[in-house]
Amino acid sequence: MIARTIKKEIIKSVKNRPVTLITGARQVGKSTICYELKNELGFAYVSLDDIRLREEAINDPELFLEIHHWPIIIDEIQHAPKLFSVIEAIVNKQKMETGSNYGMFILTGSETYELLSGVSESLAGRVSIIRMSPLSMREIKGQEENIFFFDPLVLAKRSEQFILSTDELFKTIVRGMYPELYANEQLNSETFYADYVATYIERDVSKIINLKDKLKFYNFIEVLASLTGEELIYDKLAKAIGVSLDTIKAWISVLVAGDIIYLLEPYNEISLIKRVVKRPKIYFNDTGLACYLAHLNDEKVLMKSIFKGRFIETYIVNEIKKTFRNNGRKENFYYYRDSNQNEIDLVILENGTLHFVECKSGIKFDKKDAKAFKQLATSSYQIGYSFIVCNTPSLYKIDDLVYAVPISSI
Repeated sequence: MIARTIKKEIIKSVKNRPVTLITGARQVGKSTICYELKNELGFAYVSLDDIRLREEAINDPELFLEIHHWPIIIDEIQHAPKLFSVIEAIVNKQKMETGSNYGMFILTGSETYELLSGVSESLAGRVSIIRMSPLSMREIKGQEENIFFFDPLVLAKRSEQFILSTDELFKTIVRGMYPELYANEQLNSETFYADYVATYIERDVSKIINLKDKLKFYNFIEVLASLTGEELIYDKLAKAIGVSLDTIKAWISVLVAGDIIYLLEPYNEISLIKRVVKRPKIYFNDTGLACYLAHLNDEKVLMKSIFKGRFIETYIVNEIKKTFRNNGRKENFYYYRDSNQNEIDLVILENGTLHFVECKSGIKFDKKDAKAFKQLATSSYQIGYSFIVCNTPSLYKIDDLVYAVPISSI
């Protein structure tokens, strides 16, 4: 079984908060990690995927929580949102009676509207929300996963811990990083994603919104997958799919809530307002799912296609984001693009310092490839080290504070 970096953050939360909520897309490993914690922390465990237990929780949530007493893990709690208000009462009572209410409940669920609505209404101030991602490459390789650290010496050392060839990189991008694909390496990824998408549309999307035309929604996510790493232009999508602008916005919101996609907002400072692009960029949170939907099911096809660059960019952004999420740190991530088409793929604000990342599929780069970094030289923040993350086998210097680093350094 692959060890998950985020597990230590969950344990830390249990020790310091009354309720810990683990969210994330389907199949990222929420139930698996909770079953491990059940034994390690001595919690009871119930899953509301069990129809009988679900009916009990829906029909009489007070009785349900009397029978299934805390400390308890309630898996797939989005099926019984009435539990939230009862949990609130139990947590408050425990605090009043004993002065301490830490470590009472661990909840899991796909990040649906009902789940987040229940948390915000009943458990605000009492819950720690932990977002779980698919596997990272370091988890797959069995390597320690620390936050992507903006120091060339640290990154050079990290890149020596395992070799990631171009062939392996593209195979991983196409296969994706859901745990089941690595628990059973004989599992065909196309079969896995076909089942995944069908279940997601039938059980999650259809429950959240009144999905009148499932075929159009499927066409929508296919088109969107081919645009991973690109600016999100709502009206173009509406025209391409043949639905209203409001429908596209609603569908995008559903995908964000389900942790299927991630919207990267543009970086902005007062001095930049007139020249920066205002639209977000869209990234699928798993490249394998995006490849399946974009009909790029072979690494050799992807390597030769026009989609090569944007899928490598999606992979790099996701891997850097995972290092932050998995270590309990908020990701202050943006991108930069101005009216002169200067672009920086990733702008990271960390401890009052700006760092820039370009995502490339090549090996050799020079100063002209880092010229966009100069556009933010007059920022109010300090400028730190910046990197072109690419397929180079080893780190090398490009300019002052700018280095090319291997993808394996993430």
